[in-house]
Amino acid sequence: MRPHGESAAIIEVLTAAHGRHSGVVRGGASRKMAATLQPGTQLQLDWRARLDDHIGTFTVEPLRSRAHVLADRLALAGLMSVCALIRAGLPEREPHPVLWADTLPLLDALGAPGWTSSYLRWEVRLLEELGFGLDLAACAVTGATEGLAYVSPKSGRAVSAIGAGDWADRLLPLPPGLAGTGNLTPEALMQGLRLTGFFLDRGLRPILHDRPLPEARARLVDLLSRPTA
Repeated sequence: MRPHGESAAIIEVLTAAHGRHSGVVRGGASRKMAATLQPGTQLQLDWRARLDDHIGTFTVEPLRSRAHVLADRLALAGLMSVCALIRAGLPEREPHPVLWADTLPLLDALGAPGWTSSYLRWEVRLLEELGFGLDLAACAVTGATEGLAYVSPKSGRAVSAIGAGDWADRLLPLPPGLAGTGNLTPEALMQGLRLTGFFLDRGLRPILHDRPLPEARARLVDLLSRPTA
């Protein structure tokens, strides 16, 4: 959300049918609307414009607040990273219904046990939606589906320990459990974030005009890398 004029605001939202979409909210800069127009809030929207290519106006109805994450530093960092990557990576008004459907349960889980593993798998889904998807089903060299230990930085395909051979030091480690559904260890989580970060950075760098990934993601990774008591 950003102010627009004296009392209005322009908000960016992720929608199922219309992707990342902007619109003006009349009175959106008021104190009354402040609690509604927060990152992560789920809204019912009605968009109106004279022409389809106009920014148009939104009327908003709050459906679900996720203000509880404000009290959790790590969960808030996760929320802001999700928002920043969506804004940086998705073209405006391009539908991504699968990503939208995967984002809702992640936002609902923020702060709950295991949400960081869900976040990492969400980044894997984001890579797929952006056209940079990883192929972790089988070894690119041998075709084996067991013993996968690496990912090729060129192709994004998995490689087994046997298939890697003398090239292992040129490949990216594949964290155990990434392709599953369970919670990852802290070491595997950081390994996975380095993996997805590599491909996100490479894929988005042209869009970001050679700037690094959003600072919000770097902040989340930094918090996750700190030792816990």
